[in-house]
Amino acid sequence: MSLANRLTRLLGIEHPIIQGGMAWTATAELAAAVSNAGGLGIIGAGHMPTDILREQIRAAKALTDRPFGVNLMLLTPHIDDLVQMVLQEGVAVVTTGAGNPGKYMPALQDAGIKVIPIAPSVALAKRLEAAGADAIIGEGMEAGGHIGELTTMVLTPQLVDAVSVPVIAAGGIADGRGLAAAFALGAEGVQVGTRFMCADECVIHPDVKERIVKARDRDTMVTGYSTGHPVRVLKNKLGRMLEELDRAQDAKGLDELGTGKLALAMRQGDLEMGSLMAGQSAAMVKRIEPAASIIAEIVTEAERILLDLPGRVNA
Repeated sequence: MSLANRLTRLLGIEHPIIQGGMAWTATAELAAAVSNAGGLGIIGAGHMPTDILREQIRAAKALTDRPFGVNLMLLTPHIDDLVQMVLQEGVAVVTTGAGNPGKYMPALQDAGIKVIPIAPSVALAKRLEAAGADAIIGEGMEAGGHIGELTTMVLTPQLVDAVSVPVIAAGGIADGRGLAAAFALGAEGVQVGTRFMCADECVIHPDVKERIVKARDRDTMVTGYSTGHPVRVLKNKLGRMLEELDRAQDAKGLDELGTGKLALAMRQGDLEMGSLMAGQSAAMVKRIEPAASIIAEIVTEAERILLDLPGRVNA
């Protein structure tokens, strides 16, 4: 069976699978590999300098002739410069987090760029659709990195009921069962982050990949509640230290201790004092493999489940 739908037609992709735009993790190599395999690869801009993001976009163009995108974090101080550069370079899609991209949407869409914001709540999703979003990524708290309050299971159907544009489910999805479940909840695609961290083409430190593969079901924790911007990470020494500062509601201490720690993990492989941003689905990641194998397995499993569902229901 084919999983092609309104979302795949909108994005010009083969499979309704979007790779998460993870800072310090989702580089041109990974994005191109996902796009070449029929999904939508995303370069995670994070706080990346404008010239470096330009290099990443051009590198991805050299590696794939298929659509790919860029994730822009709207709280980045030089976000205006990043948007202007993306307009100059041209990509198929921009996904956004940490705010409302409404002020940038007209220019991006006039340039032929699809804009797909991340929404952790129904209220924000409605505002984003009103601003002209082409689709919405509903991200549950199972996800790695910055999270909201609702689970994917609860958030997804509410978003589907609230907006008319395609909804993409994210958070806790790592295999074909997750994709099939997302379809059952009314979503038209999924965003997968943590599993793609263990793709061969992902350039993060090998020790971080091995830590994800070894993760168990309760190996993540959430820090930063007192700042209003909670973050899910794999448990380690840094996480426990941040947890103590959280209890003391020491926002300044949290910010100072957390600065630079994501790069420390992903680039240098520091498993104790680095920020190991990963989702609860880490416990479902069993091996390191090519991005194409990950996508093929997710699609094949989802197709099989969807075909088998009538028999399961009527058994």
